[in-house]
Amino acid sequence: MPGIVGIITKRPREWAEPQLRSMVEAMRHEPFYVTGTWIDESLGVYVGWIARKGSFCDGMPLCNERADVVLVFAGEDFAESSASKSLGKHGDSPRARGPRYLLGLSEEDPTFPAGLNGTFQGIVIDKRRGTATLFNDRYGMHRVCFHEDKQAFYFAAEAKAILAVRSELATPDFSALGEFVSYGCVLKDRTIFRGINVLPCAAAWVFRQGSIAKRGVYFRAQEWEEQEPLEPESYYQELRKIFSHNLPRYFNGPEKVGMTVTGGLDTRLIMAWHNASPGSLPCYTFGGPFRDPQDVKIARRVADICQQPYEVIRLGHEFLSRFPHYAERSLYLMEGRVDVYRSTDLYVSERAREIAPVKIVGTFGSEIIRRAVMFKPTLPQPGLYRPDFLSYVREADQTYADVRRGNPVSFAAFRQAPWFMSPVSSLEEMQLTVRTPYLDNDFVRTIFRAPRLDEVNDVRLRMIADGNPTLGRIRTDLGVGGASGRLLGFASRSLHKFTFKAEYAYDYGMPQWVAQIDHVLSPLHMERLFLGRHKLSHFRIWYRDVLADYVRELLLDSRTLSRPYLERKGVEAIVHGHLKGGRNYTREIHKLMTLELLHRLFFDAASYKFV
Repeated sequence: MPGIVGIITKRPREWAEPQLRSMVEAMRHEPFYVTGTWIDESLGVYVGWIARKGSFCDGMPLCNERADVVLVFAGEDFAESSASKSLGKHGDSPRARGPRYLLGLSEEDPTFPAGLNGTFQGIVIDKRRGTATLFNDRYGMHRVCFHEDKQAFYFAAEAKAILAVRSELATPDFSALGEFVSYGCVLKDRTIFRGINVLPCAAAWVFRQGSIAKRGVYFRAQEWEEQEPLEPESYYQELRKIFSHNLPRYFNGPEKVGMTVTGGLDTRLIMAWHNASPGSLPCYTFGGPFRDPQDVKIARRVADICQQPYEVIRLGHEFLSRFPHYAERSLYLMEGRVDVYRSTDLYVSERAREIAPVKIVGTFGSEIIRRAVMFKPTLPQPGLYRPDFLSYVREADQTYADVRRGNPVSFAAFRQAPWFMSPVSSLEEMQLTVRTPYLDNDFVRTIFRAPRLDEVNDVRLRMIADGNPTLGRIRTDLGVGGASGRLLGFASRSLHKFTFKAEYAYDYGMPQWVAQIDHVLSPLHMERLFLGRHKLSHFRIWYRDVLADYVRELLLDSRTLSRPYLERKGVEAIVHGHLKGGRNYTREIHKLMTLELLHRLFFDAASYKFV
């Protein structure tokens, strides 16, 4: 995704500058990206940046009048500090005119960037002190990859930028791949590449004279964990006040803003309190090939009540006809942070950008408010991976168990969000700016003061009704909420729960014995009865039918079958069983295709041993 790159070194400019330019070029993925470089040879600092044209951070670097303080920033800030207020004129928001106020904050605030509120990464070069401070946001959402050796410290928003100048690092970290196979993401502060790591949350690493002097942090989760809990009513009032007060910031700025509306509570809550003037906020939802899912049906009603334009971005024949392109491009862009099925997010994001270059999402709402756990271990299919590789999978279980201990909000905000959920946001941000009010610092800090979950109902239902009573009378895609009586409410929830589980059972979760029956009944096309009511992608039948040739060509290739951690017969059995239609190995095919494409995109060019 757009961001910063750089080298900090004692080596001469003739050595460092060509590498910096190669790193920048490695992240120039789209024609609407703008790039640039800034160099201070005396401090050994070589910085580049990639931004979407017209975005908040377009226009780097930021330099003060004396040119002795320089800031390169990527991401956005939604803070309302006294310092930023003082920089505004006539009551308008400083950020509405761009990021230049951040330079003043970096000079005036000794705790910078602790006062920022958003997801970001950046570096401040202070010639007066002879320092360069590399930092990221407190959640670690805009990750900064790095590699250090005797010659230099390399950093970049994408690991491939480092690989562009250090190709020998394109070797797999099998501990990370074991985590990915089991959990669908890489845990802790590492990448899939051995020797390339990630800055921790809230990092502020200081460099002097071309080398690192301090690996500091400007924030620790304990600061929020140690707050006193509130009583249920006080908690509700405080959360509502903060949400309603801070929400307008996420719609500010010169770029056109769109809203992704779903059938759930998180986007509904935003719509209930934003109160956009009629016709000013384009809304859209993602739909599938069979029918309008519940998301679309409900979102259309929400947009109509709020008097906003609405359209559906459909996932269908065009995406499937170009699936190899989107699969390979998604994995190249995200470097093993997402599974191959997430290529759908790249496709719909390209279409969303045509509506508006900024989109507001409800992501992280239920995860933060209700502490919803979105990723858990999935046991690999027996006979698919070799025993020595499975030892890495078992290591991942212990790592996961360790990070699950402690405060559940900390897990949601500082572990689950950057490790499991941020890769999807990052993939979307290859095309547009993504904003969510549910990672707002004030909001998350207040969530830490919540009563126990069994002492308070879902505050979102009440907040929606308070913000827009009409929206509060609409049930969710799972039949939750609404204004009907208890009996009708129970019937609605039961029906939606049944259709949701039925779709899952007919798609990803289809038991093997049902798959055999479905194969016999395939001429009846039973998928038309079950699929598309809640989900827009249906990879079980897509892999079996329209994508079968691609699956077969990729996974039964001799290169794939010779990978040192795979059992050849196990791979062949899974592919043949699924493509014939009598077995369901959707998840296994996801992982196998992802791993193989990663090898072809990154690892095959380097020599490595499976250890």
